[in-house]
Amino acid sequence: MEMPAGSIPGAHRSLVERMIGAAMLNTSVYEEVEADRGATGQAAAVVAIVAVCAAIGSYSHGGKGVIAAIVGAFLGWLVMSALTYFIGTKLFGGTADIGEMLRTLGFAQSPGVIAILGIIPFLGGLVMFAVWIWQLVTAVVAIRQALDFDTGKAVATAVISWIIMLVVNLLIMGVLLGTGLALRAVTG
Repeated sequence: MEMPAGSIPGAHRSLVERMIGAAMLNTSVYEEVEADRGATGQAAAVVAIVAVCAAIGSYSHGGKGVIAAIVGAFLGWLVMSALTYFIGTKLFGGTADIGEMLRTLGFAQSPGVIAILGIIPFLGGLVMFAVWIWQLVTAVVAIRQALDFDTGKAVATAVISWIIMLVVNLLIMGVLLGTGLALRAVTG
């Protein structure tokens, strides 16, 4: 196992070391958090940290509140983990449990801390786009490592999961928009 400088062989990396390793596509970090059942709380912390950074980064663009961003991030993480678990194991024969998916996909969000720079005028949109692409790549690595299959199956699992998430989000937004419009029409 590749260990960061100054680490004790056999010891677990710190949260920050794991986040950096995950962002740098270090597969040994994904294998470590996959196997460490105690790292689910750390993965949840990564999701929360990234959500706060993204909320701050999008603030000047009319971003949501920090609490709404954190709730949305947790729901997205849980749903995406369940989808990738189901699709990866049932359609593509991967081997993982839901905890492994939660841990690896939670740490795959690590590049999102950079989203805090989205608050910088003129550069914000570029930063957010770069973070989005980076997180797509880390998610594919996380899926591949957790489900123990090749990159092609990981990409297919990710794409199918993202399409389902997009459709569900559009349906939810449509229902909310329709309900809002109906209430507005009734109340004048």
